[in-house]
Parts: sequence; structure tokens; C-alpha cells
Amino acid sequence: MVNRIDRNKKRLKRHKRVRAKVFGTSERPRLCVYRSNDNIYVQIIDDTVGKTLVSASSVEPEFGKEGGNKVLAKKVGELAAKRALEQNITSVIFDRGGYLYHGRVKELADGAREAGLNF
Repeated sequence: MVNRIDRNKKRLKRHKRVRAKVFGTSERPRLCVYRSNDNIYVQIIDDTVGKTLVSASSVEPEFGKEGGNKVLAKKVGELAAKRALEQNITSVIFDRGGYLYHGRVKELADGAREAGLNF
């Protein structure tokens, strides 16, 4: 019998390890990334009150049917940063959600940095 690696189980283990160290405050909220096969989602969260301050995703109508590629991930990062700057959020803590800092996650982070967020 073939033993297959449960990749999501390993990701959740990494995510728990990251979340033990990363905590968003009102001065520096947490930028949290979720990546599915088709789309990418980002939230900026204040963990002291448990409230989502800003959110953006690739399923929003302005992106249409572009799909889940790196170019779209960068646009989602730029949109999240634009919305954060409108609410006077300039500095965040990056929570990669247990995903490797590569591909779409890296492009989202680069897009947010280029649009003006500091992390």
C-alpha cells in the first residue's frame, strides 16, 4: 500500500507554528493569506479584538474570470494595500498561512509592498 503525504495536514502544522509567534495588534495588524487551487484571499486582522479590518480576494467582480495565477495574486495584494492605506494602516505583520513563501504568496506580498504597506 502506498502511503501518501497529506499536504494540507503538513500546511496546518506549519500554520500553527507560525500563528504561535505572529499576533496582530491595532497598531500593526496581521496580513493573513489563504490560497486555494483557483483563488487567493487576503485579510488584515486585528487579533486583539478579533476583527477583520480589510479584505480582498481574486473572486471579486472587478477581476472577472482571470484565474489563480501570479499576476492576479499581485493585483490582489495591491488592492488589499490600497484598502488598508484608506483606513490609515501602513504597517502589518505578514502571516503566510503555512504556505511556502514562493509563487502566488510571494507575488501577493510583493504587490502589497509596492502599493505602500510596510512589513
